[in-house]
Amino acid sequence: MRTLLIFFIVAPACEIGVLLLSGKTIGVLPTVLLIILTGFVGAYLAKKQGIQAVRNLQKEIQYGRIPSNAILDAIAILVGGIMLLTPGFISDIVGLFLLFPITRNWVKPFLIQFIKKWIDKHTIHIIRP
Repeated sequence: MRTLLIFFIVAPACEIGVLLLSGKTIGVLPTVLLIILTGFVGAYLAKKQGIQAVRNLQKEIQYGRIPSNAILDAIAILVGGIMLLTPGFISDIVGLFLLFPITRNWVKPFLIQFIKKWIDKHTIHIIRP
């Protein structure tokens, strides 16, 4: 319930506050253009990083290894791309953080813990062939 509260109330309120501050500081038109620019840059980066993640995933499978690191990269890139396409500066910062490999590596341990919690609570099920 707390997670939903953050995603649907707190995060948008913070985004609106930052957008209003930006509009007041640099002007409305530059703010809108900056949001559009980050959307295009985000789409480009997400596509580029996503293609690389798919290649890494295919390489791991080709060599007969479990592609856990490649899957974590793909999840982070997908979320990062969505965050960059979402209008707002806070979401753009989070999206960029997830798209760059150096910073994405900082997030992976938290992502692993999050997935383990889901598995432990039986929220997510692993189906083995």
